[in-house]
Amino acid sequence: MGRDLKLYSELLWQYVLFWPIVMGLYSLFRYYGMDEEVGVTVIGEFSGNKGTIRALQGFVFIGILIGFLYATIDFFFEKYTSDRLSLALDLLFRTTLYFVTTIVVFTLVIKILSKVYNLPLDTSRGWWVQDKAFWAAILYIVLVSFVFSLIKIATEKFGKGVFLKMLLGKYKNPQEEKRIFMFLDLKDSTTIAENLGHFKYSQFIQDCFYDLNEVVPKYDAEIYQYVGDEAVLTWPYKKGLANNNCVDLFFAFQKKKQGKSQYYLDKYGIIPEFKAGLHGGILMVTEVGVIKKEIAYHGDVINTSARIQAECNKHHVLLLISEKLLHDLQIGAHLSSKFLGSVLLKGKQEKVNIHTIHKVQTL
Repeated sequence: MGRDLKLYSELLWQYVLFWPIVMGLYSLFRYYGMDEEVGVTVIGEFSGNKGTIRALQGFVFIGILIGFLYATIDFFFEKYTSDRLSLALDLLFRTTLYFVTTIVVFTLVIKILSKVYNLPLDTSRGWWVQDKAFWAAILYIVLVSFVFSLIKIATEKFGKGVFLKMLLGKYKNPQEEKRIFMFLDLKDSTTIAENLGHFKYSQFIQDCFYDLNEVVPKYDAEIYQYVGDEAVLTWPYKKGLANNNCVDLFFAFQKKKQGKSQYYLDKYGIIPEFKAGLHGGILMVTEVGVIKKEIAYHGDVINTSARIQAECNKHHVLLLISEKLLHDLQIGAHLSSKFLGSVLLKGKQEKVNIHTIHKVQTL
């Protein structure tokens, strides 16, 4: 419930901020200086500066309603249909609902304006079919929606905040950042792949990462990349430490899978289990590629995180964390850590102290 509320509130503030602004701009493009245009007759209430202000108010109100309703539509689609419909069907249904919603909103606002300002506006059924001003607004909304969708796709691709930084060229030159990395890998992946076959195994991984994506936003994590059956997650250092985000995400992911254990057993005959390695520190981040741009992280932090995760099987645990990162965390009473010793990780010259963290069993 909390996750749903967070998703809806996030969509709501984005849409209710975005659409009033773009519809307000449309009113200025459409009506500013209209009484001065040759061959244009404007009703007195909507002429001059007073008319511009009233048109602005009307379109901002339209933007608020559209933002609220579009956010509600997208919330239900992302929650209930995102993993069930093809992209084409999803786009078709959403576009149809957007169109119907827009007609309803415009009809409602026109009726309000006609009563408030006593204007002879057409509010009869089907008024919009022959209304050129309405279709001009629809074309504008479609173009703006396309731009908005591109921004959303880019933000989802590169992560929150990263797209804006790329847009501003921050990563054109390598930058130093302090981050936490988690390497999350499917346990016994080779055996599972052999038993399921390549097609069903791909579906299995797809379901696992879908569940992971349900958990990630709640703990302020960014998904750096997927590599086969492995996901690499990252946090800015302070965000990863806050509320034990970097550790609690792992246990939240476990809980998510346990809650769907019957689904996995019925479909695949196995419940997925993941192992993870955590480490943090200073590394370099930069933009790489020309044809396909990506953000790349370079440094010992990534290598150490990956090699800590590789020690999980040896110590028969699911979560390992470096001592350096553990000391910076303030793990709550619901968690307990255990020192497993110093290990010389492959490719390292100095030993790294590692600990495991597990949940405290409560009665």
